[in-house]
Amino acid sequence: MLKLENVNVSIGGSRILRGVDFEVPDNAVTCLMGRNGVGKTTTLRSIVGLRKVTEGDITLNGQSLLGMKPEHRARAGIGYVPQGRDIFPNLTVLENLKIGAIAMGKSLSGKLDRIYTLFPILKEFLPRKGGMLSGGQQQQLAIARALLTEPKVLILDEPTEGIQPNIIDQIGDTIKMLRKEGGMSILLVEQYLDFCKELADTFAIMDRGAVVAKGGIADLTEDVIKAHLIV
Repeated sequence: MLKLENVNVSIGGSRILRGVDFEVPDNAVTCLMGRNGVGKTTTLRSIVGLRKVTEGDITLNGQSLLGMKPEHRARAGIGYVPQGRDIFPNLTVLENLKIGAIAMGKSLSGKLDRIYTLFPILKEFLPRKGGMLSGGQQQQLAIARALLTEPKVLILDEPTEGIQPNIIDQIGDTIKMLRKEGGMSILLVEQYLDFCKELADTFAIMDRGAVVAKGGIADLTEDVIKAHLIV
């Protein structure tokens, strides 16, 4: 279980996160929601070690992640697909897939076949440079690369942003499959409300750097949506 307790983050003297408090249960999908600029991406960057936490704690299965470098958090089981995907455009699809696992010292034996099952299009484009893929294909590649590191928690920052509808459906199907398989939690930052309601088990909504609503997905009522998500 990934747990954030009273997490505060300041950037350039400005307080960005104000006592963020929520958890991602084992083998569940949690959707972190909120209007633009409320601190969602900063929250993710704090989890993976790219933003320093000034107060509070972030734990994975009871172990504090604070003080750990990003690469050590990755080895502890945090997989991260940021906005913009951050694939290597001049490497081939196959090289992009291999690089994360190799950096983590993990064997790829038999694992690529599972990736090709989840994302069949990648198998067709193995020799193609990552930069030649469409935005949706790059997103699939980025998620696949993260999965090959065998994370305990997979963090996805706006995976549907700028993606064509058929690819959104494929990414949604993949998340459903991963949840059904178990063994992994998923933290999803997403603006697409229907996508969240279809996939998530739990949710947390942020506003002005704090969590203002959270619960099981059944608790994401129209009143909650109107109060915290509709501009």
